[in-house]
Amino acid sequence: MPRVSQDQLDARRHEILAAARGCFARFGYEGATVRRLEEATGLSRGAIFHHFRDKDSLFLAVAEDDAAAMVATVRRNGLVQVMRDLLEQARTSDGDTAGWLGSQLEVSRRLRTDPAFAKRWAERSAAIAEATRERLERQHEAGVLRDDVNVEVLTQFLELAYDGMVLHLATGRPAGELSRVLDVVEEAVRRP
Repeated sequence: MPRVSQDQLDARRHEILAAARGCFARFGYEGATVRRLEEATGLSRGAIFHHFRDKDSLFLAVAEDDAAAMVATVRRNGLVQVMRDLLEQARTSDGDTAGWLGSQLEVSRRLRTDPAFAKRWAERSAAIAEATRERLERQHEAGVLRDDVNVEVLTQFLELAYDGMVLHLATGRPAGELSRVLDVVEEAVRRP
């Protein structure tokens, strides 16, 4: 029997996460039945759950993967860039709230309705906030940020702008001039 390499296992896991992300985004957590996950991934339940303990673990892995990507983008380019990427994704999709946006909405819902999930998610949420704060502190030290508002307030401002954008796009409202709105958000935190 041929051995499966770690690279092959990692590639399969990545494929499962990508397909599951779309399934969770389209149907929500409850609607993403095992049958739908099988259809989305093209794999049997045994193959899926060889990589993930259960559906809850699979969803958490999708959400953690998205959060890690978000933290990396925030550290490199800031939270406004995350919003610009989200806007671009919304513009290039077929109007469905697929992928990352759908995962974010499902995370928000589960935070309100599932105390165990909320407890596990707190660490991910803190990492995003910390990455935003660190990026803003570096910009503050470089003299790029306005100095009449502290970094904590600017962090909360950007988080609220992000949450508002997610809600706006998730409810199917048109992107319209959101690119210009993001310009205003960015200008609001910069030194004049």
